Amino acid sequence: MVDVKAIQSAADAEITPFVEFLESIPPGSELNVSDLGKPLKNIAGQHVGYRFSAPDIQLHCSHNSCNGNRFFRCTNGEINMDSAEPRLAYVRYVCSNCRDVEKIFSIRIVLNRNSTAGKAYKFGEIPNFGPSVPSRLMKLVGPERDLFLKGRRCENQGLGVGAFVYYRRVVESQKNRILDEIIKVSRKLNSPEPAIEKLEAAKKESRFTQALKDVKDAVPQALLINGVNPLLLLHSALSDGLHERTDEHCLEVATSVRVVLAELAERLSQALKDEVELTRAIARLMSPASNSDSAS
Repeated sequence: MVDVKAIQSAADAEITPFVEFLESIPPGSELNVSDLGKPLKNIAGQHVGYRFSAPDIQLHCSHNSCNGNRFFRCTNGEINMDSAEPRLAYVRYVCSNCRDVEKIFSIRIVLNRNSTAGKAYKFGEIPNFGPSVPSRLMKLVGPERDLFLKGRRCENQGLGVGAFVYYRRVVESQKNRILDEIIKVSRKLNSPEPAIEKLEAAKKESRFTQALKDVKDAVPQALLINGVNPLLLLHSALSDGLHERTDEHCLEVATSVRVVLAELAERLSQALKDEVELTRAIARLMSPASNSDSAS
């Protein structure tokens, strides 16, 4: 005997909410989507068609006043649709908090006959699809921001070789910038002078992997990731060439490189912040007003 309820449940499970389609589904995907449209009636209450549902969505907003997940609202949702007739549309969303950052989707919608559900195909979106890149990581890679974002797009699309090549180029070209940031933290933390000299010498080493290898024991404790020198982790990953490596393997390595860079950027920022806060605390405690209060 056919279990009709089981079949219906399986079919329902394959339907993606339109909000999820916009927020989480990469370009190049066509899915069965619910809530694509909403019934449209005339003043007499008669059904005359459907209108694009334009749901509120949550996305990361990069604006300085936001820098986190915010609600985005559609600004051009007055799109009428005929049931079963394909409709191409550019849909524009704007952050409801800063009202400045926008997201634009290029989509194709086909409603099922006499239904608010249907098929949706995502051609693309601006800014590009994918998780946001931390601002501290963007600051660390500096002038190679665009190259890094190309690598991020390759990673999002599962293009392992492309992501690996882009990330390697970024780290190689910004080697001295990364070392300068580590030296800055080392001086703030009063690291031993021989360690700082090693870091300075590495900037003059033209061979990238050798430069990272030379400073394996010169990085401050505060910058270690799970007790391991992040430069040693990058050396291990980036010295692994592409020869006879699968795209899947390259994707894993590329992802690891990005994660280590992001964590290094975070630790660099935190180390400097901690030092600034400590300096201010000491200054407050050493001020004449504090001493006079203590004396009284």
